[in-house]
Amino acid sequence: MGRKGRISREGILLLLTLVLSACSNAPSVSVLGAYFPDWLFCILGAVVVAFLLHALLDRFGFGAWLVPPTLTYPVLTVLFALSAWLLFFQS
Repeated sequence: MGRKGRISREGILLLLTLVLSACSNAPSVSVLGAYFPDWLFCILGAVVVAFLLHALLDRFGFGAWLVPPTLTYPVLTVLFALSAWLLFFQS
């Protein structure tokens, strides 16, 4: 029988190397001596921006445009968080 459908030892080592290489440089920001991950700041900022957007849309009467809000605002939060991460923390 051949080796059909089996992964070679070199393939496993290559896969482990690719997976573990992402852990070599953890992006973090020093705040008063403690290191926090970049994504934490992006998520906090995105929640604030989504809340402000919700308040502005409701104030001007456009809140009904983003329906259903239980789906729309989390998606907007993710969009704002990923955009902030790409804008501020990618070099």
